[in-house]
Amino acid sequence: MNIEKFKKLPILGIIRGIEAEAVEPLVETIVSSGLETIEIAMNSKGAPDLIKKAVSSAKGRLAIGAGTVVDRKLLKSALDAGATFIVMPALVPDVVKDCVKDGIPVFPGALTPKEISEAWDAGATMVKVFPSQFFGPAYFKEVKGPYDKVRLLACGGVTPGNMGEYFSSGADAVAFGASVFRKDWLASADYDSIGRRIEEYMQSYRRMA
Repeated sequence: MNIEKFKKLPILGIIRGIEAEAVEPLVETIVSSGLETIEIAMNSKGAPDLIKKAVSSAKGRLAIGAGTVVDRKLLKSALDAGATFIVMPALVPDVVKDCVKDGIPVFPGALTPKEISEAWDAGATMVKVFPSQFFGPAYFKEVKGPYDKVRLLACGGVTPGNMGEYFSSGADAVAFGASVFRKDWLASADYDSIGRRIEEYMQSYRRMA
């Protein structure tokens, strides 16, 4: 992952629980819709193989990472599969330490100011504030008061309609998942609906520029 490139389009798509046959058409949909960064959750069935297939299908057009990396075993599996960044729901110090040592961008999850501070001090590239929807954009503004140097990723409840408010309140990046990569759309291979939904996020972000 090129973190400087990510900062120019700081939007992350989270994919969980997809079937192997969906990977190639989904990658093409994501690329054509303008999204540049995705993670595949490691608690998906056959996650390492999904990551390998996504990396092969993307051919360098996407930054592909692994999410829900909650221990070193999963970290090794993710990196061996070709993941170029690591995301987790909470701070796992050993995982963050290994990522920092090897220069791998890492996004540990946190919620409270104490957790956010601990994740940042551990070496986080950005701290994933999760689940952000329960506190909303105003929470980011408050946290950024004392922690103005900490980079924050809003995860949970971010929509095209409120994304601008998250950014203006201090979020450095945002993520979306099940609201875009919906189970019913994936089950019916409705990639057009997925693509249109991604494009709504892209258009919303462009309007902010």
